[in-house]
Amino acid sequence: MSDLTLNGIPVIDTFAEAFDVAGTAIVVTNDTAKWAMIAATTMTGFATSVIGCGAEAGIDAELSPEETPDGRPGVRILLFGFEPNGLKDQLIKRVGQCILTCPGTACYAGVDGPTKIKLGGAIRYFGDGFAVAKRLPDATGKARRYWRIPVMDGEFLCEDTVRAVDGAVGGGNLLFLGRTHAETLKVAEIAVEAAKAVPGAILPFPGGIVRSGSKVGGRTKGMMASTNDAYCPTLKGRAGSALPAECGVVLEIVIDALTSQGVSDSMRAGLHAATEIGSRHGLVAVTAGNYGGNLGRHHYHLRDLIAPHDATKEG
Repeated sequence: MSDLTLNGIPVIDTFAEAFDVAGTAIVVTNDTAKWAMIAATTMTGFATSVIGCGAEAGIDAELSPEETPDGRPGVRILLFGFEPNGLKDQLIKRVGQCILTCPGTACYAGVDGPTKIKLGGAIRYFGDGFAVAKRLPDATGKARRYWRIPVMDGEFLCEDTVRAVDGAVGGGNLLFLGRTHAETLKVAEIAVEAAKAVPGAILPFPGGIVRSGSKVGGRTKGMMASTNDAYCPTLKGRAGSALPAECGVVLEIVIDALTSQGVSDSMRAGLHAATEIGSRHGLVAVTAGNYGGNLGRHHYHLRDLIAPHDATKEG
């Protein structure tokens, strides 16, 4: 099947094709870690695909009080979109509906970058003219502007602007070909835990896993994407199937990150974690999804990711 192996598992000599996206991060804090996580979980709901949801979002890290601007427990959230304007629209909607509404929250910029996105400066209008601007020094002594918006449990403090970074990438991926659903799910879950441990990377699909991998277009006119029939086990008998006879299920992980290196590091971590336990759980092979290299300029070759710490080469 393949001349590449890792921990005894065949690794197909192919590449994952990924795309340039706009990316940002915010830090949400609360009096308790529980309520910070509730706010973050709510904000990152319905954010698996830029195409269908308008954004891809996920929780990057839980933060201790020592790591947040206001000395309270927090969560760092990453959000990705096609371009900064679309990202701004999604950010304002999600913060306004999910963070502003949550008891006890405050919201801060979570990453530096060249592009300003108005956040508190837009949400302040909910204050109906009663919102107040305030400048406070950050850890470096630089003055930052915030808005204090009156709400029914006190005030919602929100940073005036956040930043979008250059170099964010969406769509890194790995496909796990297995024998049974239960065993392949275990492999994918282990891969998710390893992949999401990389700072600045998220896996936006449910539990980090997607079963409905797609291809560009489809047989129905007007479809932007449709099921990746080459990897559907029920279609193994058809021409064009990419699955060996022993494969009964395919599960995919998809990775977005603030940097290209973050995508490659996350993919590498997931690949190594999956193959380390794969032989005990019926893993047949690992591959990746691409579109022939014609749509995304970032190509993450699995051959390069087999080495534990070598820098990824991009084609």
